[in-house]
Amino acid sequence: MTDIIRNTINRFPLGFVFTALDFSIEVGKQASVNKILNNMVAAGQICRLSKGRFYKPQLSDFGELPPDTYQTVKDLIENNGKITGYLTGYSIFNKFSLTTQVPVALQIAMRKEKKPIVRGNYRISFIIQPNTITKENIPVLQLLDCLRLFKIIPDSMPDDTCRRFLFLFKQLSQERIAIAKKLVLKYNPATISLLGAILEAINEDEDTSFLYKKLNHQSSYKLNISEKVLPTQKKWHIR
Repeated sequence: MTDIIRNTINRFPLGFVFTALDFSIEVGKQASVNKILNNMVAAGQICRLSKGRFYKPQLSDFGELPPDTYQTVKDLIENNGKITGYLTGYSIFNKFSLTTQVPVALQIAMRKEKKPIVRGNYRISFIIQPNTITKENIPVLQLLDCLRLFKIIPDSMPDDTCRRFLFLFKQLSQERIAIAKKLVLKYNPATISLLGAILEAINEDEDTSFLYKKLNHQSSYKLNISEKVLPTQKKWHIR
């Protein structure tokens, strides 16, 4: 059994996170598999990410590298090939170049509420996403999440952040813009307002009428964006 486990691990790529279930050994012997894996951790041959989860360490000039964020959370966002959640928040701020800060915490969006956990060096928290989550709409949902979290994007000025959003939404196809306008209806009014202002700033002919009707026009949203950067903000009650 030990040889089977070692040979299988040798075929895994560096940084790949695995469990006892990733080996071609009958389920009734999983306890023995875990014991062998724990012995390999003690011998410094593999590393433990969390209870029952292991990885092959990758070394750099600066020491051992942890698994990438996807490997760290893959079991939390996918189950038997079905998408159940997606990375959002601080790691996505960095992905979209909204900040240069490297996250020390991870956020996952999913349909159900879940308590925070610690895995490796990360504290992982969960955010409820009321929309249906599919592989196709995740990039749009990530962008909308960033709009919703506009005021907490670290190490960034509002005008610079808005310019980046204008660029990002300008790259979207009309099909994805239509998806964004549909999905945003389940977000808070400030997010709907900011999306409407951005889409009209990009294309004055964009139909945003049903977004505008969703707003309470007695409310306003303080985002500290200048009118020079977002000239459409007054209509959308952004100040």
